[in-house]
Amino acid sequence: MFELKYHTPFSWTEAVLADFDAFLQDHAAAEKKASGMAMSMLSHYPDRRSLVKAMTDLALEEMIHFKQVVKILLARNVDLADDKKDTYVKEIRKVFRNGREVFLMDRLLVAAVIEARGHERFSLVAEALPEGKEKDFYVTIAKSEEKHKNLFVELAYEYFDKAEVDLRLEEILVEEARICEKLPFRAALH
Repeated sequence: MFELKYHTPFSWTEAVLADFDAFLQDHAAAEKKASGMAMSMLSHYPDRRSLVKAMTDLALEEMIHFKQVVKILLARNVDLADDKKDTYVKEIRKVFRNGREVFLMDRLLVAAVIEARGHERFSLVAEALPEGKEKDFYVTIAKSEEKHKNLFVELAYEYFDKAEVDLRLEEILVEEARICEKLPFRAALH
């Protein structure tokens, strides 16, 4: 549906594998936050039935992913970590415009881009892991992120003019690439 403007180099994956337990802790936090974001969206837009249904399903799916990451952490004898502020998310949220309708469009498109970044990076993790349950898990998670990416764009197309959505998505993709280029690589999704 769309392509990211910045492509994560393999050196990011090396940072992840160098401290995979920390990456898993960050991944768990990301899944928990994604579920909360979906609940927030359906709460703010109860009159958008397609969005309410989609976000209800998404919130549940993200919590299942959270549970799966927690299971991996516990099997590795690693505790959950405190949630940390995500600089990437903080920076990309700056693109949100004021006004109910444009804010909704931006929320949908930013979510699509974040999911696309998740798809890309979870795919890199899956490629790098040795054969086994963790590799299989990240293959599945990557596919899920791709599905979510498309879901958010489809919702934007349902509620807004396609040409406006495409133009705004392009602007957000350019900004997201700029953000990614300046962030250091660490054992975290972003």
